[in-house]
Amino acid sequence: MENTQVSAKKIIINYGLLLGIVSVVFGVILYVTDSYMDQNWMHSLIGFLILIGAIVYGIKAYKTANGGFLTLGEGIKVGIGIALVGGLISVVWTLLLMQVIEPDMMERMAEVSREKMQEQYPDFTQEQLDQSAAMAEKFSSPFIISAFSLLFNLFFGFIFALIASLVMQKKQTFN
Repeated sequence: MENTQVSAKKIIINYGLLLGIVSVVFGVILYVTDSYMDQNWMHSLIGFLILIGAIVYGIKAYKTANGGFLTLGEGIKVGIGIALVGGLISVVWTLLLMQVIEPDMMERMAEVSREKMQEQYPDFTQEQLDQSAAMAEKFSSPFIISAFSLLFNLFFGFIFALIASLVMQKKQTFN
């Protein structure tokens, strides 16, 4: 039997683009419905499911294209690659949204956050609220949000790729 190894590049790009497009569509839906300001656990769950689906199906497609064989390293490489491509597309969307489409979005988010903090902590003084808002503002530039988003995608992409690869791995044996 001849050892023919399939290139992961095409699968990474295809499934990464799929991940990115579905993530952007989800982001557009959140924006159009004005749900960006009121994120909840359901939005996070949907984001995780999109990421898991793209990675699992991408690794499965790679395994199928490779004659049913998959090593742990190959699966992780494909999964992280998919997460990276999808994450980069999501970062472009985030920057476009926050810099071009709605440049005052960060101020609106800061105001919503401040209102929620006042509701949750009615005993806070104005000075404590101002300190909390100043701290949150340091971490809420579009570029910092984008960087954390990409790191988040890569970290969880690695975790999901590791799990999927462990489940699907099947090494080729040579006689």
